[in-house]
Amino acid sequence: MAFRARHLLGIEHLAPDEIVTVLDLAERYVALNRRTVKRTEALAGLTQINMFFENSTRTQSSFELAGKRLGADVMNMSMQTSSVKKGETLIDTALTLNAMHPDLLVVRHASSGAVDLLAQKVNCAVINAGDGKHEHPTQALLDALTIRRSKGRITGLTVAICGDVAHSRVARSNMLLLGKMGNRVRLIGPPTLVPSAFGDMGAEIHDDMASGLKGADVVMMLRLQKERMDGGFIPSEREYFHRYGLDADKLSHAEPDAIVMHPGPMNRGVEIDGTIADDITRSVIQEQVEMGVAVRMAVMDLLAQNLRAERGRAAVDGTYA
Repeated sequence: MAFRARHLLGIEHLAPDEIVTVLDLAERYVALNRRTVKRTEALAGLTQINMFFENSTRTQSSFELAGKRLGADVMNMSMQTSSVKKGETLIDTALTLNAMHPDLLVVRHASSGAVDLLAQKVNCAVINAGDGKHEHPTQALLDALTIRRSKGRITGLTVAICGDVAHSRVARSNMLLLGKMGNRVRLIGPPTLVPSAFGDMGAEIHDDMASGLKGADVVMMLRLQKERMDGGFIPSEREYFHRYGLDADKLSHAEPDAIVMHPGPMNRGVEIDGTIADDITRSVIQEQVEMGVAVRMAVMDLLAQNLRAERGRAAVDGTYA
């Protein structure tokens, strides 16, 4: 098993062989999830706590379903009514969690680095479900699985990531993963949403959809992160769609068999035309949702294996009770 991580805090710390290990195991869970009986006991006896400091529908429900299908005891903590809202610090929250003896902690937080801080304070495996504008590793992994299943490989492709890159943790994690796996990454959008600094991560930067999409194998659209914007990044949504929204004309510049992706939720008529989003011959957006459950099952399974091994060694040494 080539997966050495104790936590999954980002793609940045994963090696290519670890990425492949996750994707290969996720393939097995895709098959399981398509069966009538979708349950295994990989996490039997373990406790999974989901802490979402930001609202989420897709990611939280995906993690919850993944944990239950693996046989874990799953608890969702309502952070909107938690002690954090009453002034409790993140470190105090970590100490409280430790007293509950969780095994897997899934965290989404509005501040970059908050999940890493929690991981330093708890005695369990921590999964980053999105922290600020930093990373969203399981999204990048599920995107990679979707691409590999559609294209037959996850290397040597030209991938265009279009839209609000500046505020997107999804874009950052995908850039890191796709770069590690030997793909060509292009970022497309207005300069206000695609800062030139992203070129330092090895990506090509375009402010024109026609040139950016030329010859692309994968077209990944991003949501406008209006909740994270503190200024006038676009003149209007109508103008934005005219220049950067994906429609049939713009998509014609990509490869004829290019696939269309979107992490959701979509703003139809702003980032993507509804006809393109619903085109079953090009769009893999619904498959991304399906792959999300399988990838999160794989990640939790692998982390649980490492956690059990670590605790086993500690028990032999007399350092874990």
